Amino acid sequence: MFRFFENLVDPYTDYEEQDVLPQKVWPFIWHFSKSFRGIYVVAGVSSLLNAAVEISMLAIMGWLVDQLTGDPTIFWQDHMWEMLGLLFFILLFRPFTQLIGICILLLGLVPNFNALVRWRAHRQVLRQSIGWFENDFAGRIAQRVMQTPNSAHEVAFQVFDAAAYAVAYAFGALIMLGDVDPRLMIPLAIWLIAYGALLGTMIKHVGPVSEAASDARSHLTGRIVDSYTNIHSVKMFAHNDKELDFAKEAIDGYYHAQKKELRLFASLEGALVFLNGLLIVSVVGWAIYLWSTGNATAGAVAAASALTLRLNAMTGWIMWALSTLFRELGVVAEGMRTIAAPIALLDAKDAEPLDLQKGEVAFQNISHHYGRGSGGLDSVSLTIRPGEKIGLVGRSGAGKSTLVKLLLRYYDAESGQITLDGQDIAQVTQDSLRASIGVVQQDSALLHRSVRDNILYGRPDASHDAMIEAAQKAQAHDFIGDLQDPKGNSGYDAQVGERGIKLSGGQRQRISLARVILKDAPILVLDEATSALDSEVEAAIQQTLYGMMEGKTVIAIAHRLSTIAAMDRIVVLDGGRIVEDGTHDALLEKSGLYASFWARQSGGFLDLEATEKRNKDQAAE
Repeated sequence: MFRFFENLVDPYTDYEEQDVLPQKVWPFIWHFSKSFRGIYVVAGVSSLLNAAVEISMLAIMGWLVDQLTGDPTIFWQDHMWEMLGLLFFILLFRPFTQLIGICILLLGLVPNFNALVRWRAHRQVLRQSIGWFENDFAGRIAQRVMQTPNSAHEVAFQVFDAAAYAVAYAFGALIMLGDVDPRLMIPLAIWLIAYGALLGTMIKHVGPVSEAASDARSHLTGRIVDSYTNIHSVKMFAHNDKELDFAKEAIDGYYHAQKKELRLFASLEGALVFLNGLLIVSVVGWAIYLWSTGNATAGAVAAASALTLRLNAMTGWIMWALSTLFRELGVVAEGMRTIAAPIALLDAKDAEPLDLQKGEVAFQNISHHYGRGSGGLDSVSLTIRPGEKIGLVGRSGAGKSTLVKLLLRYYDAESGQITLDGQDIAQVTQDSLRASIGVVQQDSALLHRSVRDNILYGRPDASHDAMIEAAQKAQAHDFIGDLQDPKGNSGYDAQVGERGIKLSGGQRQRISLARVILKDAPILVLDEATSALDSEVEAAIQQTLYGMMEGKTVIAIAHRLSTIAAMDRIVVLDGGRIVEDGTHDALLEKSGLYASFWARQSGGFLDLEATEKRNKDQAAE
């Protein structure tokens, strides 16, 4: 039976992605609820039925009290069938209706809704651009993706478990008291109005303070995760106290936001206790008065008393449930700022997969300043012929990394056009573009998975032998065999830790190289690809890199100029512009910026005295 309710909705069913999600809370929740609308109808009917059953129980108890005032010797003779019906009602019908309601909410709604929202939220966030991720804490993004679905399903749960039940119960109570004596409806109606006003006050204030508390909690999480992620830097610079102060500021912010939230709940709870006292006194007192004047039976007094006591107990639950509902709405509103953020970097509507045959790369009058008006690139034009290998050189901030990021379409250039084999990269799908480019970065962070998973990330369908061959070419196979993690996994199955923290910089770099070797993309980008390697390993890797470059278009960024001296061309960037372009020998002869870089580097294989003499001769001429 449980499996039936659990399978009412498939949380991973196909759906149409939207670039802009609803920006208001209820439409946002409703957007994810399409698959659950049938469940909502059944849950609403179930809540109404359960409320009616509970009201009936009170009425039955009142009827039973009245029957007990008669002759006990003939009670069973007169009421046998009624008591058997009551037995069936209490032992079978009432548990059955409540079990159906519980199964609908707990098994049909909660886990499926949670999984569906989390799956789609994660999918939506992964569509965001690199720039979007660079503007936030990874920990805060992750927390919002995790906690927003919990809060959204809690909202849906409370609407049917508490709100619908409470409304049905209130109307049922009015009907039951009106059946005893219409005048008993008056104090209950007045109480319901006052209770509604109290709820209105709660609704008005709980949402904003809960959203503020949720935002403060996310901010705190982001700071703590940032400290843990960069724990090596924290320890290296002996900044435990600094990180404690950094976290304390956020903890204090959450502390004060939470106090404000809880003060509101305490005030509402106090007002509710007073209102409930008025309800008991007015309804029970009036019922007793009617009994004393002969206008009500003892059973009616008992039913009215049981009803008010039940309402007294239930209103605290309803208040807490509704405060939870609106508190969770605040959490959803805060999480929406991440999940519902519009996707800024999109494939064109008619985008086609990139058809790369030759590997020509062309930057045409490219400018990009990250919206600042300065920095980045300024009117750069560069054509890299199929199979050509160029080195990019320049001071930090000259625009080298920006050029690569634009090629990968991590950002859209503010002006100009980038083409691959004549195809505008803005008009092809992003996945097909990046699948055609292999990148080895200076920051060789790995996934917190096994070595095998990390290498196969380059080409998941590659065979085991192909993976081993890639690792051997990257000079990684030997040290991988010696790896072992705390769980007993070894070799290619060993876990590398968050960002590959369990490995040395050189080991991480070699696994990154193996991943790109396995990918075997026609365009290769090397961003300080051997910067983390020692000289002996670098020499072996260089031979592998030269082999990788065969038949590929290559862009290599390097500060160690000896690693790119053999490139077909070297392009020098300065201030976001191309200032020199030529072979290594031609640029040395030019005695410009590249020659000055070369001269400053130890091991640059340049005869500094000869260069100095040549500069003097040129000056004399």
